[in-house]
Amino acid sequence: MKEIKWLITTIKGYKKFIFTGWGISIVCAMLAMAFPYLFATLIKEVIEEGNKDRLFPILASMLLVIVAKVSVRYGMQRILEFASQNVFKRIRDQIYKKLQDLDFSFFDRHGTGELMAKIVGDTDVIRNFISAATSMILENVLFFVFAFIIISTINWQLMLILLTVSPVIGIVTYKFSKKIKPVFVQIREQYSKLNSVVEENISGNRVVKAYTREAFEIEKFDHENDEYMRINIEATKTNARFAPILDGLSSSMIFIFLISGGTFLYLGKIQMWEFVAINSYLWAIIGPMRMSSNLINELQRFYIAAIRIMEVLRAEPLIENSKNAIFHDVEGVVEFKSVSFGYPGEKTTLKNISFKANKGEVIAIVGPTGSGKTTLAALISRFYDVDEGEVLVDDINVKDYNIQNLRSKIGIAMQDVFLFSETIEGNIAFGVPDISFDEVVAAAKIAGADGFINKMPEGYDTIVGERGVGLSGGQRQRLSLARAICKKPSILILDDTTSAVDMETEREIQRALNGVLKDKTAFIIAHRISSVKHADQILVLEDGVITERGTHQELLAKKGYYYSIFETQSGTYDDRIEGQVVNHG
Repeated sequence: MKEIKWLITTIKGYKKFIFTGWGISIVCAMLAMAFPYLFATLIKEVIEEGNKDRLFPILASMLLVIVAKVSVRYGMQRILEFASQNVFKRIRDQIYKKLQDLDFSFFDRHGTGELMAKIVGDTDVIRNFISAATSMILENVLFFVFAFIIISTINWQLMLILLTVSPVIGIVTYKFSKKIKPVFVQIREQYSKLNSVVEENISGNRVVKAYTREAFEIEKFDHENDEYMRINIEATKTNARFAPILDGLSSSMIFIFLISGGTFLYLGKIQMWEFVAINSYLWAIIGPMRMSSNLINELQRFYIAAIRIMEVLRAEPLIENSKNAIFHDVEGVVEFKSVSFGYPGEKTTLKNISFKANKGEVIAIVGPTGSGKTTLAALISRFYDVDEGEVLVDDINVKDYNIQNLRSKIGIAMQDVFLFSETIEGNIAFGVPDISFDEVVAAAKIAGADGFINKMPEGYDTIVGERGVGLSGGQRQRLSLARAICKKPSILILDDTTSAVDMETEREIQRALNGVLKDKTAFIIAHRISSVKHADQILVLEDGVITERGTHQELLAKKGYYYSIFETQSGTYDDRIEGQVVNHG
């Protein structure tokens, strides 16, 4: 069973603790078996044989067994909990480390809520399995085995009679396990969905409140929460259908024993103390059978959680270093040769893209939303591999570079600005943590961020809220730009970096950037013509195809898409058309 093999590999380093815990569990089972034996001995030697001198020693032994059992069980729980917590931490570390190795395509397929459920919920199931379930399963198996051996030595015929219901219990337990497994799969999947709804709502609470969608969000959560409850109730119903049957079959052993044992006692085939002994050990036969449904539940929970965790741990990144990946001091010449690309399961996003950007040039990319601008930029950093064609940096295919080496030479101010719950200085210096404070300030000045940072009570030591909560869109964009500049990259990608700032601030940032971009190859993705009109080359992307290219003046002369956008943003609408828009408003 691959799940068990994975667990054995995972507990490496803590096996001695776990095996010690299991060893103590065996001692607990043996002590549990000792008490009925002493009780039967008391009946035999003191009551039947009248040996009153044995009363105190036997009672003292029974008390000693109780104290020993409690003490040993406490030690077992401490040891197994210690081991399980460390294994719990190790699994979380493994998952987190694996997530750092996986590429964009993995996160495109798996949501944050789903991954959080695996890191927190599923790993806790594994912890509980190690700390409690394994010892519980082991003890119940030992109870049954020990009781079977002891009762068989007293009277093997009675033991066989008692086991007549065992095949039926085995069949019922098997059917129960087949029924409950898919239900547990649904529970874990629904738990992930519920987690995703909560995570999205908390992250987007400002949007929810701004659009007064609280009622909608509550309804959405209630739907997933109701579904989660429904599936759990379904599991309870499944358990309720089988548990009474198992309990009834197990309890029938008492009736079978009273009839058969009483008959044997009447016929003189067993003595009273043997009858009492077998009756005292009967719980060790009945208990495991009665608990078989709970034991199956624990095994199924572990099985499902292990599968979900292994899905992450065994995921292979699509973007990996080649065997002979090279390290190269990137100059910044970028060339696309007949590049086509499409996301899995979607239509082709980029089609036959070809262009070249020389060192020190500024390449602007404009086009309608969804035309593939951001995707094109992502291919330069090899966040995805192209389907056709080549992306070259300094005449070397990006697939031949060491990925970390390539990306270390590229600075990106992303469209979706993400800031960490860190100081402003820490966010700006994120890509180069050893950078000096003066260099952080210099980058902030270029990005037009130094002014608003110094107005904050703690300046650069101000803690930014989660995802930059508390900052305006323009402020977040400027911090993102400063972070990209701090890397001193050979290639700088600015994805709609100044869309949230006013025109005057944008002009100041552009003037400051001019000095920075002299020795860099820059890609500017923007919707504002003012952001791109000074570029050395402007590419117009429409539906994944370059439909226009040239300088600002050349594109205006073509009177195509670029010209229409320029007219729109310059306020030169045809008065008649503008009037129609107003009238229809």
